[in-house]
Amino acid sequence: MTDTPALRLFPDGLALAEALADFVAGKLAARVARDGGASLAVSGGRTPTRFFEALSRRDLPWAKIGITLVDERWVRETSDRSNARLVREHLLKGPAAAARFVPLANDAPTPEDGFFAINEALEDLYWPLACAVLGMGEDGHTASFFPGGDRLSEALDPEGTLGLLPMRAPGAGEPRLTLTLPVLLAADGLALHIEGEAKRPVLQAALADGPVEEMPVRAVLRAARAPDIFWCP
Repeated sequence: MTDTPALRLFPDGLALAEALADFVAGKLAARVARDGGASLAVSGGRTPTRFFEALSRRDLPWAKIGITLVDERWVRETSDRSNARLVREHLLKGPAAAARFVPLANDAPTPEDGFFAINEALEDLYWPLACAVLGMGEDGHTASFFPGGDRLSEALDPEGTLGLLPMRAPGAGEPRLTLTLPVLLAADGLALHIEGEAKRPVLQAALADGPVEEMPVRAVLRAARAPDIFWCP
C-alpha cells in the first residue's frame, strides 16, 4: 500500500522557502539528536535558491551536518550550470559554512572516471539521509532520472545495490551523476519542491496513471512512503 503524497500549497516562493527550510531543519535536528550527525541531499537548478538562503539562516549544529547533491551535471564549479556552485553561494554561508559538503563532480574527464573518488567521499557522510529535496522538470524528470536515460531502469530499480550512477539522456544536456531511487526513498524526509504554473499540469499528469519511464518522477510519487510536495505559482 502506498501513501498519497501530501500537497502543501503556498502563495509565493518566499513562503514556500521558509516552510521547506523548517521541514528540512526539523529532519536534520532530529537525526543529529538521535545519531550525533545527519546528512542532507539537495537539488540544483534555479528553483532552490530562496530555499537555500532560508535554510542557511536556521539555527542548526552545522558542524555535525553533511550536505551533498541529489544529482549533478558533469561540469566544473566555475560553470553557471554547476549545482555545487549554487550550493556554495547560497547555502554554505554564515553558520551553515561549517557543514561538510561533498559535491558530485570533480576534475576527471567523465562521470565514469570520477565515480569512485566521489563514491568514496560520500561514504563519510551519515546514511541513510535525514532528508532529500527533489525538484521536477517539465518533462517529468527528477534527480537525473530522465525519460530515455541510458541507465534509467538501473537508477529506478528498488532492489538496486548502487547508490550512485552516471546518467546520460537526450534531455539532460551534460552527462551527470545521480543518487539512485533506493537511496532517496530511504531518507527520513523526502520533499518535492515545485514552483511555477507551468509545472502544475506536469504534476497532475505525473500523479495520474501511466508508465514510470515516461515521467520518472512517478517512481517517487508512487513510493510506499510518498514525498511531501511543496508547490507555489
